Amino acid sequence: MSTKPQGDALPSEAGEARQQALARLSRAAYSLSAADARLRGRATRQAGALSLSHARVLRILAEEGALPVARLAELTETTGAGATQLVNGLSEQGYVEKAKSLADKRSVLVGLTELGLARHRERERLLAEVLERELRSMDDQALDAASEVLRALGGVYNQL
Repeated sequence: MSTKPQGDALPSEAGEARQQALARLSRAAYSLSAADARLRGRATRQAGALSLSHARVLRILAEEGALPVARLAELTETTGAGATQLVNGLSEQGYVEKAKSLADKRSVLVGLTELGLARHRERERLLAEVLERELRSMDDQALDAASEVLRALGGVYNQL
């Protein structure tokens, strides 16, 4: 991504264009946040609906296997209390099970149930289908650029 003025644009025009582009990005980030809030709302009202946070836990457990809550908190980028809350919600739905660690009796391991693995696979299939449909006009380079922007926005959110 270039930060230099394009074409014959004067530096002040380029600066204004940059500010406008950043303002559009900011509005898009707010829109994404609102969509996430709606998704979280559906997850609390509809049986079987998953928030992105819950889906992230299922994905990590599917990839990593059973984990201590502390490690799950690290990988989900949340606190121990936040991970415990996510695990409790997923446990109530039958997607994960908790067990005492044989190696460390103070630690609780969280693992996927068969139902949880099936729910994870269904969610990943749906996500892949929706991404393909909604982003079909974007080539691989544009998708990589979007990924870079989303990661950068994560850093922005961490500073607010």
